[in-house]
Amino acid sequence: MGAPTVQVRCPTCGADLRVVLAPAPPTQWFPCPQCRNPVPVVVPRDLPPLYSWEVLPGLYPTLPSPRRPKVRIRRAAQAALVGLAVIAIVLAAAFAVFGAEALGSGHYVVSGTIVLTEPPHDLIAPTTVVLTTDSGQQFVNRTVDGSFAFSNVPAGGITVNVTKPGYAPVTVYTFASDIYNAGTNLSITLTPGTVGNGTTVSLTPFPDLESFVASLGSGAVILGLVGMLGGAAAAVTRQSDRPAVGVVGGFAGVLSPVAVYFLALGGIFPFVTAGTALLAAFGAFTVVTRGLELFQSSPESVTP
Repeated sequence: MGAPTVQVRCPTCGADLRVVLAPAPPTQWFPCPQCRNPVPVVVPRDLPPLYSWEVLPGLYPTLPSPRRPKVRIRRAAQAALVGLAVIAIVLAAAFAVFGAEALGSGHYVVSGTIVLTEPPHDLIAPTTVVLTTDSGQQFVNRTVDGSFAFSNVPAGGITVNVTKPGYAPVTVYTFASDIYNAGTNLSITLTPGTVGNGTTVSLTPFPDLESFVASLGSGAVILGLVGMLGGAAAAVTRQSDRPAVGVVGGFAGVLSPVAVYFLALGGIFPFVTAGTALLAAFGAFTVVTRGLELFQSSPESVTP
């Protein structure tokens, strides 16, 4: 019985190849014409239809349909990681510069008007306005015309307390510096009441200059780490296909807006909100693309 011609499919790339088998040995190897990987073929012991190569059980392991490596998706994930790293480093540098500028010795004018909710709406009795600075220094202003002003107020947290007989006191917390001003021209409304039912208005999440600079420093450190992690993940993705590294770098970008939110920096700097939104978008794209490749079971999804 002469050895037959057998048509098989390469398990590596899926290419079809037709081979002529020699009578012996039972298992022979033939190079795939497309990927050049050796393909094992067993010599049939019987003529068709008693034997066909396809029905021989257990010859090859079960493999999914061959797929070409998604190099373009990997490159897109690399580009997203590079963009993530650049944006994070820029934001970190901006926070570092803002922190240094916030420590400048600026002085400001804090002014405002006082209005009564009950008639007569104009002030007919003196109103006491006490301003307390970040360092605890106090300035007192007694006004009968509904306006007040304090000059040479140092940078940092500012507390303005307004009291008037027969009305509930009002306390306003604000902040002033060269890079962030929560408001130094105030409008305060007094309602009838006692000292026990006073109201508090907070215009800023930062009670003093120290907390503001600490938030800027923390943001610079966190975003700097995100930038370095994204850059390292981009370098690894470019050199070899390690999806897990890309997933970690992407998650760093996704979580960075959460850190900026808890530091209360997004609401006072609009460009920070836009920048962290881009970080989240680049990070989410990387997590999805690299995550899909990470959980693929096909050996063709791994490229050198």
